[in-house]
Amino acid sequence: MDERRDGFVGVMDSGVGGISVLRSLVSELPHEDFRFFGDSANAPYGEKDESQVLSLASNVVERFLADGAKAVVIACNTATSVAAASLRAAHPDVPIVGIEPALKPAALAFPHGRILVMATEVTLRLDKYHELARAWGGECEVVPVPCPGLAARIERGGLDEPDLQGMIEGYVGRYAGHVDAVVLGCTHYPFVRAQIARALGPGVRFFDGGAGTARQLRARLTAEGRLSGRGRTGRVEFASSLDTPDEMALYRRFFELPL
Repeated sequence: MDERRDGFVGVMDSGVGGISVLRSLVSELPHEDFRFFGDSANAPYGEKDESQVLSLASNVVERFLADGAKAVVIACNTATSVAAASLRAAHPDVPIVGIEPALKPAALAFPHGRILVMATEVTLRLDKYHELARAWGGECEVVPVPCPGLAARIERGGLDEPDLQGMIEGYVGRYAGHVDAVVLGCTHYPFVRAQIARALGPGVRFFDGGAGTARQLRARLTAEGRLSGRGRTGRVEFASSLDTPDEMALYRRFFELPL
C-alpha cells in the first residue's frame, strides 16, 4: 500500500459540529477514507482556555498520526485558531488543514452590508479572527456575536426543541430585518441554520468554512501526491472520547441531517 496515497484523512472536532465539515470533505473527495474523532467528553472547546484547547487538540492529532493518517483536518474554528500553527510546526511533513470563519466570501458578497459573525467567545477573542476582520471588513459592518453555550446545546441534539430556538433568538433576534449575511463561525452552527434563519427573517445569506476547507484539502493532497488513486468510494469511520452507543448513534444521525 502507498501510505502517502492510500492512508486515511483524520478529521477532528470538539464534538459533533465537525461533522458538518466532514460532509463537505466527503462530497469534495469521495474516494478518500476519513476517520472522524469528536472529543465530546471535553466539548465544547470554545469555552475552555487556550492551553487546554492546545493540549486536547494536540493529543487527538498525535493519535491520528500514530495510526498512520496521511493528512489531518482540524474541523473546529477554536482549535484551528489555537493549535494549527503549533501542530504544523511540529509536523511539517503532514498536510494539516484548518477552518476559519468564512468572513472573506461574506464580505465579497456584501461589501457594504451588515454581516453577523456567530462564533464562540474564544474564536472571537483570538488574533486570527481580528486579522480576518481587518483584512476583509472593508466598508461592510462586521458584528461579532458570541454565542456561549450554543455549541454545547447543539451537542445534546433535539434541534427542534423550543429552548434551542429561544437561545438562538436571544443571541441574534435583535438583528432581525437588519442583517444581510451571517458567518457561521463554529462548525456546530450549520446544523441550526434553519433556526437562525427563523430568528432573523427572510433574505439572509449564510456562509460557513466547510466547502473552503474541503477545497484546501484537495489542493494540498494533490500538490503533495497524496490524493487517493483508488476507484472505490471511501469509507467514513466515527469515534468519540464519549464512547457510548448513544453518542455514536448521535454522530451518525448528524451525518445524515439535512444542512
